[in-house]
Amino acid sequence: MIEISTSSTTTTLLVAGDLDLAEREQFPEVTARVVGLRRQLLVIDMCRVTFMDSTGAAFLISLADAGRRRGGATVLRGAADRDLFVLEICGALELFRIDADHHCELGAELPSAPEGAPAPA
Repeated sequence: MIEISTSSTTTTLLVAGDLDLAEREQFPEVTARVVGLRRQLLVIDMCRVTFMDSTGAAFLISLADAGRRRGGATVLRGAADRDLFVLEICGALELFRIDADHHCELGAELPSAPEGAPAPA
């Protein structure tokens, strides 16, 4: 799932689940919408990404490249080391600014188990 939100200067993509070959059908539409918004800063929130392959990396690279051609910047927020490794292997990590100060707050959004119930494995 990919959600798009905007402010006057920033477009934010919230990515959840897998960013891979199985999700590629939505990439052209998302790319067109993001490019059409013409914001200087694109923030890609990857806190909820569970897996990314080279297809997902190519999608992120195309977004960063489109922004760079317009003089903009792309920030990766909450990217796991495994995702950064995929982008590095693709030779594209330098296209992104990495938000190293961001700390994902997924724990606050997960439902808690009823009192006395066993913890999930």
